[in-house]
Amino acid sequence: MSESALQPDPRRWKALIFIGLAQLMVVLDATVVNIALPSAQADLGISDANRQWVITAYALAFGGLLLFGGRIADLWGRKRTFTVGLIGFALASAIGGMAANTAMLLGARALQGVFGALLAPAALSLLAVMFTDAKERAKAFGIYGAIAGGGGAIGLILGGLLTEYLNWRWTFYVNIPFALVAVAGAVLVIKEPVGSQNRNRLDIPGVLLVTTGLVSLVYGFTRAESDGWTSGSTLGLFAAAAVLLVAFVLVESKVKAPLLPLRVVTERNRGGVYLSLGMAVIGMFGLFLFLTYYLQVVLGYTPVVTGLAFLPMVAGMITGSTQIGARLMTRVAPRYLMAPGFLVASVGMLILTQIKVDSSYWNLLPGLILMGLGMGTAFMPAMSMATHGVKPQDAGVASAMVNTSQQVGGAIGTALLNTIANSAGVAYAKAHHIGPTSPKIQQLEGMVHSFSTAIWWSFGILVLAAGVAFTLINTGRPEAHQATGADSEELAVPVMAH
Repeated sequence: MSESALQPDPRRWKALIFIGLAQLMVVLDATVVNIALPSAQADLGISDANRQWVITAYALAFGGLLLFGGRIADLWGRKRTFTVGLIGFALASAIGGMAANTAMLLGARALQGVFGALLAPAALSLLAVMFTDAKERAKAFGIYGAIAGGGGAIGLILGGLLTEYLNWRWTFYVNIPFALVAVAGAVLVIKEPVGSQNRNRLDIPGVLLVTTGLVSLVYGFTRAESDGWTSGSTLGLFAAAAVLLVAFVLVESKVKAPLLPLRVVTERNRGGVYLSLGMAVIGMFGLFLFLTYYLQVVLGYTPVVTGLAFLPMVAGMITGSTQIGARLMTRVAPRYLMAPGFLVASVGMLILTQIKVDSSYWNLLPGLILMGLGMGTAFMPAMSMATHGVKPQDAGVASAMVNTSQQVGGAIGTALLNTIANSAGVAYAKAHHIGPTSPKIQQLEGMVHSFSTAIWWSFGILVLAAGVAFTLINTGRPEAHQATGADSEELAVPVMAH
């Protein structure tokens, strides 16, 4: 490889701005619609049974197609995939904003998921192949980690502002300027390193098996929420997911050019990142989901005030990622950032289990700040470690695995914690003889008890995520030097000291 090919792109920091903007748009969309959903439901006459599909249609398409999107990024080239994903996402958002009925809105959400599945892994893998110096990589992934961690909470704030002061359609239209600016940046600034594409033929059987397997898994958890864990449809979907995903692993071990080279996930450190990150996202969904309802229904906050209430957590995430994680990443081993980060977040969650009907916001504030600091500190090395040790040709699919673990974790978290909360609420109402005609204060106490129970489970899952990170991730700290010619096969990452 020529000396020039080894030199870092002089425009890489400008490129980071546009990559970060695109990632923010994708992450925002996972939550920005949540607060707008009641307004959209009333406007379009969406039934209670169908309203969950506004969220689920996006999650199914996004989670199910991420590995395919990552492989396409490796095959087409990341810059091209990134640009196509942005344009498609903007068009899908425009359709969603103009939706005249339920079917049009659900179709737009699914289409957003499809293009999001192209965009997200292309964005992260561009970062992985453009930043090769350990110290620079730490800073870049610190910024990216802050966006990935805080974007969901920012989505709640933005959703509240747009819904209250404009209308729900602007939660879709807001993506269009984001996408246009990022496309302009991609065309003018982003330059993909030469020779980092993977020209092998696309593994069609692998695509079909993993996509249908992940969709079955995500849909199974969605059905569990509505039909129960032991219903025939739920168990059938879980069984189908297990069969399809096992078949996928078998196929990947045999084919010459697999969709997901098993070396990407079987390497101990990357596997530990994917697993612990997925578990942590389950815990985080407990916070977003139940705290949003708690603030609006129990404390009576407006959508805007509810969104603003999450600001201290966003500030904590940005501080944890850019000031703690990025500064320490080249000095300490990743597990000494990830495991303590998840534990600090779990302490924040522990504080939030103590919510009462008459709690004030000041009772919640320490928990929110600790959640943000902990998750921000853990997310930054997690994002960097996810592509550690992979060849540039595999960077797209390794990046897709990060998003896949987050999406699958989010879907599992929504269904699992909702089911736990509902069961706790029913048991509490039965034990305290609370019915539809009972005083409102008693009904609210039952609701808060159900939220608190689910948040206790989130606390336990975060502690478990810390244990997984500390046990499985055993690589040393990154060496603070740039890869040399001898390391050119793994230019996507810094050399790691063991």
